[in-house]
Parts: sequence; structure tokens; C-alpha cells
Amino acid sequence: MEVKVLDITGKDTGRKVELLDSVFGIEPNNHAVYLDVKQYLANQRQGTHKAKERAEISGSTRKIKKQKGTGTARAGSIKSPVFRGGGRIFGPRPRNYSFKLNKSLKRLARKSAFSIMMKESNLIVVEDFNFEAPSTKKFINVLNALGLENKKSLFVLGESNNNVYLSSRNLEKSAVVTNSELSTYAVLNAGSLVLTEGSVAGIVENLSK
Repeated sequence: MEVKVLDITGKDTGRKVELLDSVFGIEPNNHAVYLDVKQYLANQRQGTHKAKERAEISGSTRKIKKQKGTGTARAGSIKSPVFRGGGRIFGPRPRNYSFKLNKSLKRLARKSAFSIMMKESNLIVVEDFNFEAPSTKKFINVLNALGLENKKSLFVLGESNNNVYLSSRNLEKSAVVTNSELSTYAVLNAGSLVLTEGSVAGIVENLSK
């Protein structure tokens, strides 16, 4: 399918870019998307949570009352989880939440994410642009021209551009990445996906392997 290319003022440049149906027009696989997003979020977890169990609590080991004749339940340790200040039963321990997914499944999930954005008309292609120096004001002008001032947006560049990245870094709802840094989560988490002309070829190359 062909998509028109806009400039950073929001006007049509008269050029069109070909977006392959095999990448941007497939039937989305929701389960593949779910697994890839789940893996991404799992990888963000530090897994450093820890609670002390009864063997790790510091305190006396004496038997706190006699075994029989109190009229209440037996109690052998102040560290018991049934007492205030005792250890926690089956508390969290440090662990690694990451898990493996096949590359082919991750590529399918990425294609599905692009296809969803395309189907919902949330994908825009703009010509490659640069700023002479980092300027948040100029980047906001680009957002306004594209009608994205109050929307979450993700800009995908063909190659790293420090000036554009620094211009967007102070904006909560906008992010700038290169095509090699894309994730399924990032694509679907954005209200609008903005691809530069130079990024399209890289995306197709990465997802056609």
C-alpha cells in the first residue's frame, strides 16, 4: 500500500512511500502481541523483592510459654508467622522474571502491531528532518503541525539523531527511537506512530529476515 509523505509542517510533499502488506497489512495475531508485550514488561521488573521468613528473623529462640495448661494453642517460637513481628509465610524472594520467545514470534508480534496501527489510521510517514540544535519548542511545532499536540506519539528515525532525541526528551507524551530500538509495546503504547522516510526501509529489512 502507498502512503503519502508529509513534511514537518504537516503539508503533503507530493511523494508516496510503499509500505509492504507483508509487514504493515497482515491479519494481526493477538496472542503473539500478548506474549511479546508480556515479555517486555517482565524484563522491566528488577525482581529484587525480599521478605524475611521465620528462619531469618532475629530474636530469641526460647520457647515462649509452656507446652500445656495455658488453654491456648501451642507456641514454640516468637518468630512464628502467627505472631506480630514474626516471619512471613512464603514471602517473595529475589527472582528473574524474564522468559524466552522465538525470534519468529517476536517478528510476527511486531508486524501485527504495525498492522493494527495502520488499520486504525494511526500511522504517519514524514520526511527525514533534523534540527541545528536541540529545541523542545521546534519539536512541539512539529507535533502541532501533525495534529499530535495532545496525543501520545512515537517518532521512529532511520538512524540516531541526538538533536531530535534531546528535543523530545522533556515531553511526557512523545518519544523518539530508531528503527532498531522498536518494540511491540512501544508501538502499541503510542497513540500515533510517526515513521520517517529513512526508517521504513530499516523496519522492512528487520522484519523480513
